Amino acid sequence: MIYVLAAIGALTIAVLMWKAFGPVATGPDRPRSRQAPIAPDDDPDFLRRLDEQRRKSRPAEDE
Repeated sequence: MIYVLAAIGALTIAVLMWKAFGPVATGPDRPRSRQAPIAPDDDPDFLRRLDEQRRKSRPAEDE
């Protein structure tokens, strides 16, 4: 009986070590690692916000 418990304990430790230090799984259920920051002139959200701010601060020239 002690050998069964030792085997279960060793297997549990091995699985925990694999989860902690093993290869990183990728797939649709795992979040992607954060990408490197991009330059502001390449960021579409930044450019959109900049355009909105520019339109709000400038008086309408169409009229």
